[in-house]
Amino acid sequence: MGIENTHKLIVNCLPLNESEKQAFAKAARNIPQEFVGDVAHRTDMVWPVSIPDELSAQATAVIGNFPVDEAPRFPRLEWLQTFSAGVDSYLKEGVLPRGTMVTNASGAYGQSVSEHMFALMWALMKNINQYAANHTAHRWQDQGSVLSPEGGIALVIGAGDIGSHFAQLAQGVGMRTFGVRRHADVPAKGIEKMYGFERLDALLPLADVVALAVPRSPQTHHLLDATRLARLKETAIVINAGRGDAIDPDALAVALHEGRIHGAGLDVTEPEPLPETSPLWDEPRCLITPHVAGGNHLEKTSEQIIRIALGNVTRYARHQELINLVRR
Repeated sequence: MGIENTHKLIVNCLPLNESEKQAFAKAARNIPQEFVGDVAHRTDMVWPVSIPDELSAQATAVIGNFPVDEAPRFPRLEWLQTFSAGVDSYLKEGVLPRGTMVTNASGAYGQSVSEHMFALMWALMKNINQYAANHTAHRWQDQGSVLSPEGGIALVIGAGDIGSHFAQLAQGVGMRTFGVRRHADVPAKGIEKMYGFERLDALLPLADVVALAVPRSPQTHHLLDATRLARLKETAIVINAGRGDAIDPDALAVALHEGRIHGAGLDVTEPEPLPETSPLWDEPRCLITPHVAGGNHLEKTSEQIIRIALGNVTRYARHQELINLVRR
């Protein structure tokens, strides 16, 4: 464990029903727990977090994504469990008290994000986004040739929970699946062949779909730059639902404008929100959604987030190693 306070208090911001609250109370044993979430927000895109000052000053553990600029309100914090998989903003130097353990909800979003990625892929293959634009303009117009996934290769960069789910969906429509991850010796469900990042340049020309689900790191910043985008087929589709900065947005805009790739589906961008002046908005073969793929609309996603948090409350109360530990 990291920081150890004698008098502990868990502030739980999950939108729980009464039976779930009882389960959390039981898991916490004799540690007091304050429930400040509202089950009415269960299907909201982002679960709100509002913690009164009297609780933030005493909290040793928080389950929820409080605004980063409110971190100084939690001087006794020893553990933060987020609703999200991404925790970059909390890990910056000086944000949280030194020694604070940070755990995330990695593993909860595989289905929802991969299905969104899959929908982006199909829309771009069949020009659906362009037909939607025609619909708005009351225009009856053929948008040209389309693509099929059958027999193609999906190159999944970042073969974790999301990448593995996407690969399984791709296999279901007849695609071969190659994965790229740091540890190529670790298999993932749905991935036919796994490679290390050192093989990425050789794999890109083979790909019909490039699906990115990588975490943010110095190594993944602009992983797809102008040079690597130039290695793709003209019929290739790029999908990104991991971190926006994995793709150089200027290089992507040029590749799309010059017709050097078929299309791009982006649920994450660099920066966010994507500025109105970005040329990507004007590219007809670029389909952009505002970082909504991992929204908690699926009850299964919500249940997974709650399951992860409940398991960690059990471990916290028993002084055991927490799961999904990002920093200690």
